[in-house]
Amino acid sequence: MPGIIASPLAMPSLLRPVSLPLLLLLATCLSACSSVRQATQNLAGGITPYKVPIIQGNFVSREQLEQIKPGMPRAQVKDILGTPLVTSVFHADRWDYVFTLRRDGVPPQSRQLSLFFKGELLERYEGDTLPSEAEFVAQIDSRRKLGKVPDLQASEEALKAFASKPAAASTPAALPGTAAAAPRSYPPLEP
Repeated sequence: MPGIIASPLAMPSLLRPVSLPLLLLLATCLSACSSVRQATQNLAGGITPYKVPIIQGNFVSREQLEQIKPGMPRAQVKDILGTPLVTSVFHADRWDYVFTLRRDGVPPQSRQLSLFFKGELLERYEGDTLPSEAEFVAQIDSRRKLGKVPDLQASEEALKAFASKPAAASTPAALPGTAAAAPRSYPPLEP
């Protein structure tokens, strides 16, 4: 019968031994698909993209806050702490320094410091407990253990040695046959 498809049971005896291993191989491959899919999902679930820590606002350290004293002028406070994040036209005598840190897998951290002025002088400040600079660095990169933080203050001897070096050695020499360039004068950044 030319138009009818024969069942495997009606096949000639030569094809019957080949079809049984082929059917077993096909059944094994189909059952392996589910285990391959499961293994792929497990692998993809274990790989997560890196999420960058989000740091916003003005970080003020405990060391900076220790330098602030009542009676200091606004300009001196700004030199130590930087420009405040929030200044209000309605509250001209108040500066707010706000800082937030968001990292993957850690609850967001927020710190606030408010400074109150009377005229041009600092009257008082209030806010959260602030971390030191070393504690803040340890919070940001918790995967890597840091060693001892070096002391970044120069000794009196180092400052004297630096001051005794000639200034001409640090400026580039003029090319022969050209006039020395006049020193440039830039306007001040802040009044």
